[in-house]
Amino acid sequence: MGDISIKINIADRIYPLTIAMEEEEVIRQAAKVINDRLKDYQENYAVRDKQDLLSMAVLHYATTALKAERALQSEDTAVASKVAELDELLTGFFSIR
Repeated sequence: MGDISIKINIADRIYPLTIAMEEEEVIRQAAKVINDRLKDYQENYAVRDKQDLLSMAVLHYATTALKAERALQSEDTAVASKVAELDELLTGFFSIR
């Protein structure tokens, strides 16, 4: 598919982007999630400065991404360990025959 030009509004600023057509929905959804987070921070904290709100949102999403990455690495390690155990069991089973 081809590239398209869109405009995304984040923190009351418009950003023109050229993106692959299949990415449009995800990018628009990401902008909405960011704006919702900023609105939440603005309503629940005494913060009005857009830069501070954006910094808080970036910290939130970076922390979330790092936690997810660590959890995935942990799961990968656990799966690799189980595969190694199964390999040992199968090796032992076939060497008995």
